[in-house]
Amino acid sequence: MVYGSQNLKLNNRIAVIDYGMGNIFSIQHSLKYLGYDSILTSDPKIILSAKILILPGVGSFKSAMKKIEDMRLDVIIREAVLDNKIPILGICLGMQLLTNSSTEESSATKGLGLVSASTIKLKNTHQKIKIPHIGFNNVEFDKDMSLFKGLTNNLDFYFIHSYMVVSDSKDFYRAYCDYYQRFIAAFEDNNVYGVQFHPEKSQENGLKLLKNFLLKV
Repeated sequence: MVYGSQNLKLNNRIAVIDYGMGNIFSIQHSLKYLGYDSILTSDPKIILSAKILILPGVGSFKSAMKKIEDMRLDVIIREAVLDNKIPILGICLGMQLLTNSSTEESSATKGLGLVSASTIKLKNTHQKIKIPHIGFNNVEFDKDMSLFKGLTNNLDFYFIHSYMVVSDSKDFYRAYCDYYQRFIAAFEDNNVYGVQFHPEKSQENGLKLLKNFLLKV
């Protein structure tokens, strides 16, 4: 599969949300490699006028939400996604931030509340399990998921996380990874998308998934 960065598309169409806790440069590099320019921003006007949003994240849910709330980006993101119907892709911690809450640090922390789900710690179900879960693992997904269009089932993607997303809705359980326990690897809920893995670190499989999402522009 060959990609190129010629004829980059206008950078104000893809906004990578910057709140100070993201793997932003590797994501922007992947977008450019795919032929898409992007803008790294915390500017409400740019976020609200974007055609597509990407919410990266690495680290603590609680710390991330504090930064987002201090910058009042929580209000802006909800308006952009819920009112303006702008598609958003949450990556790793960014996916978890889309949920209602997290039980990190033994206390509930409110999330962005864009999907009917929550974030809990991976369970220590086996003596061989190591948390955080780090490395390439295969993902099994429903064939009609748009993020995985054109991809063969059970391909490897790169994970690094200690928490997982859970939901009472069966619609969320369409893409799994099995790490001594099955957990949600990705979801699609109207214009809200999330991946627990890092597509920008998942080589050709991740680039194809990112391309599928960018085609929504």
